[in-house]
Amino acid sequence: MGYAGKLEQKLKAQALRQRGLSYGEILPRVSVSKDTLSRWCRDIVLTKKQQKRLLQNKAFGQRKGSLVAAENKRRARILATEDAFRDARKELGSLSKRDRFMAGIALYAAEGNKKYAGGMGFSNADPKIISFMMKWFREFCKIPPYKFRGAIWLHEGLSEKKAKTFWSRLTRIPRSQFHKTYIAEDKKNSRKIRKNIHKFGVFAIRFSDVHEHRKVMGWISALFRGTIPLDY
Repeated sequence: MGYAGKLEQKLKAQALRQRGLSYGEILPRVSVSKDTLSRWCRDIVLTKKQQKRLLQNKAFGQRKGSLVAAENKRRARILATEDAFRDARKELGSLSKRDRFMAGIALYAAEGNKKYAGGMGFSNADPKIISFMMKWFREFCKIPPYKFRGAIWLHEGLSEKKAKTFWSRLTRIPRSQFHKTYIAEDKKNSRKIRKNIHKFGVFAIRFSDVHEHRKVMGWISALFRGTIPLDY
C-alpha cells in the first residue's frame, strides 16, 4: 500500500472513530492491524454518549460470551451423560430373574416399611422405581390385585385428580383402592424454597400380608447377613 492509500485508510479510520465506532467495528473496513488503528485514533476524544454506547456494547458482548460458554458447557455435560449412560447399559446388560429379585430386596430395604405389623409399604416419587416395585411384588411376593392400595403425598396447589390418574395407570391399582391423599400445605412464612416439587407427588404402594412381610424381612436379613430382630 502506497503513502496515498495508507493516508486514505487513516483518514477513513479516524472519521469512523469520530462517529463513535469501536475498533472492532472499524477493523473490517480498513486494511490495518489493531495496533496501527489504535495509534491513529488514540487522540480522538469520544462524546459521553459515544462512550456509553461502547460500554453497553462491551457489556452485551461479555454477557453473550458468557451465555455461549454456559451453553457449550451444558451441551458437553449432556454428551458426557449420554456416553456414561450408554456405557452403563452395556456394562449392566440384560437383567436376569435373580438380578431383579436382588434389586427389589435392596430397594425395599432402603425405602420400604420394615416395622412389624404385617403392613407392607414402599414409597417413591420416581415412576420408574414404583413401576419396578409393583412388578416385583407381583412376581416375587405373588400379591393379588385386590390387596394393593395406593396413597399419594402431594404439595398444595397440584392436581389431585391428575396425580391419581397418573399413578393408577402406572400401577394398575384402581383409584377406588387409593387411600385419602395427603396434601402438604405450603408454609407461607417459610423462607425455605422447595426445589423438587414432584408434579404427581410421592406415591406409596401398600398392602397387608403378615407372611410376605416376614419373608421380605428375611430376604433383607439374609442379603445383609443380619439376624432376626428381638422385637419381631
